[in-house]
Amino acid sequence: MPRNDDIRFISSSIRIPPPPKPLKRCPFETARSHIAQLVRSFNTHSNELTRSVLLCCATLSLTGKRRPSSPILCSASLSLAESTQPQETQLKGISSPSSSSPASVRQSEERVLISEVLVRNKDGEELERKDLEAEALQALKACRANSALTVREVQEDVHRIINSGYFCSCMPVAVDTRDGIRLVFQVEPNQEFKGLVCEGANVLPAKFLEDSFRDGYGKVINLRRLDEAISSINGWYMERGLFAMVSAVEILSGGILRLQVSEAEVNNISIRFLDRKTGEPTIGKTKPETILRQITTKKGQVYSMLQGKRDVETVLTMGIMEDVSIIPQPADTGKVDMVMNVVERPSGGFSAGGGISSGITTGTLNGLIGSFAYSHRNVFGRNQKLNISLERGQIDSIFRINYTDPWIQGDDKRTSRTIMIQNSRTPGTMVHGDRDGNIILTIGRITGGIEFSRPIRPKWSGTAGLLFQHAGVRDDKGVPIIKDQYSSPLTASGNNYDDTLLAKVETVYTGSGDHGSSMVCNAYYGSSFLISCSMIHDFLLVLQFALNMEQGLPVLPEWLSFTRVNARARKGIEIGPARLNLSVSGGHVVGNFPPYEAFAIGGTNSVRGYDEGAVGSGRSYVIGSGEISFPMFGPVEGVLFSDYGTDLGTGPSVPGDPAGARFKPGSGCGCGFGIRVDSPLGPLRLEYAFNDKKDKRFHFGVGYRN
Repeated sequence: MPRNDDIRFISSSIRIPPPPKPLKRCPFETARSHIAQLVRSFNTHSNELTRSVLLCCATLSLTGKRRPSSPILCSASLSLAESTQPQETQLKGISSPSSSSPASVRQSEERVLISEVLVRNKDGEELERKDLEAEALQALKACRANSALTVREVQEDVHRIINSGYFCSCMPVAVDTRDGIRLVFQVEPNQEFKGLVCEGANVLPAKFLEDSFRDGYGKVINLRRLDEAISSINGWYMERGLFAMVSAVEILSGGILRLQVSEAEVNNISIRFLDRKTGEPTIGKTKPETILRQITTKKGQVYSMLQGKRDVETVLTMGIMEDVSIIPQPADTGKVDMVMNVVERPSGGFSAGGGISSGITTGTLNGLIGSFAYSHRNVFGRNQKLNISLERGQIDSIFRINYTDPWIQGDDKRTSRTIMIQNSRTPGTMVHGDRDGNIILTIGRITGGIEFSRPIRPKWSGTAGLLFQHAGVRDDKGVPIIKDQYSSPLTASGNNYDDTLLAKVETVYTGSGDHGSSMVCNAYYGSSFLISCSMIHDFLLVLQFALNMEQGLPVLPEWLSFTRVNARARKGIEIGPARLNLSVSGGHVVGNFPPYEAFAIGGTNSVRGYDEGAVGSGRSYVIGSGEISFPMFGPVEGVLFSDYGTDLGTGPSVPGDPAGARFKPGSGCGCGFGIRVDSPLGPLRLEYAFNDKKDKRFHFGVGYRN
């Protein structure tokens, strides 16, 4: 069917007053009137031949009562009455079916022979459009020439003609002719569709509206197809969770369709705090504007259930609410008030925990750390977060203060700000351990800085910051030193401490994946890091891509200047019940940097089968890993893995060549198997690996592999 591309439709939000009796969308119901009496019966004993005439009349009735998903058709009322004319008789409607007596009902079941069936216009003349006549005849089921019919069968065929959608009225008339009774269906076709006026559709795209009605332009309005078009409009709203629908339809003179669309606009948005124990309204600690700015639904918008669901999830991710729900309530005509019920979590408290230092490879107890922390997640009622923590082990120690504002006031880009102060001491085993792996050196860092983060695009985020670091190396007695036992330099400046002002830029893309609880992995500048158990978060298992770049700014002559780039990517692929995880990471450093900032390769989160940092340490590195995990029973998973890492031959370019002095190979691979168990602390990993040197080693970790 050719498209009518030269048509113009008008969609207007101007509210015009409706006519006194608009043609509304109404359901096709069964006939409201039944046959009351028989017009005339055959009198076999009469001297004059009298024929029984089957006379019936159907009138089109429009009801204002709306029913969802019903076709825009109208109920027909059918009844019989005695005619005053000798040859052509019409029937007047009866209002109540109960008025029909049992005798008349029995009479209505009597059959009358029909010699001819015709379709004419309301004046009894032939229809100008033969296609409409064919549509009406095709709709007939019982009424055929030379057939004996009952009034009920005629009534049902009247309904079928109306149900075809092309006619606004249908009146069956019985005519007594010389050849017998002729049954004529006098119909009135609908107007031709010449234009459309849509009122109140503020969010419905004009193109969608045009496409829904374009094919019907210039054709007789079919109420069934009109109902399909309106159902598609309602479906468009429903798919987007919008509170809206076509509320009225009117056919104006000249073939103009008028659609009235009702869109429920948001009139007001309010926050109601509920008590955690009683559920009764209470006074909250959070400022309402702190919650309202998280909500994307705004006053004047059409209320959307899907958008409301996203708003609930967004408020929950603030971390200060225990439960959130939205209740729409009717307001002014065509509007709704949105009430958000929130239950606040306790805002602050102390916590204690433990963890394992991945930088310690000898001694079971040496790697254990304990932690104690105070956190307040809703400072000043603005969702600002304060964390003060102390972690202490036999070798490791870290004290840090973090103050985060997740959304800076007055910023419309959702920019967050974090201020951090940290004092840490970590083992230098991964770069500066001796040939036997014994711990000799520790690296102390005092770090302070500020970072700003914001979402860039969906699933993309960016971070920029400025950090100052004061770092140096100490021996096992805590005395600052600048050379190790191999006479290799430990600092880049030649002093006891290196000072660095770092400008940091990072972008992260997080794709879809499984969520899980895991330990926070706190990475510090350099090769050593701690795995802290003091804070547990829900995080996305599949981190697909991250790029980090740091630039040392030599504001003072003795401050270090170097550029470090680091990237990592990860992808998970479902293979039946199993999952294949592929990951790759790499980095490079250019400039004057201290050896403890070199990339260390080998260990639990690097190349398994080797001690921490035992493969090498260089200016550059590449590590690739493949894992296949599969369910075993309950919370236990099995895993097969293979890792490979290399410093790309850059080990000798690190100041002092710490890797060469310790005879590290510079590249290596490992493979093995293990199990993982879900726990309140996150996945517990126990893995057995062997490397290409035929060494075998157990690895234990908490959380997913980096």
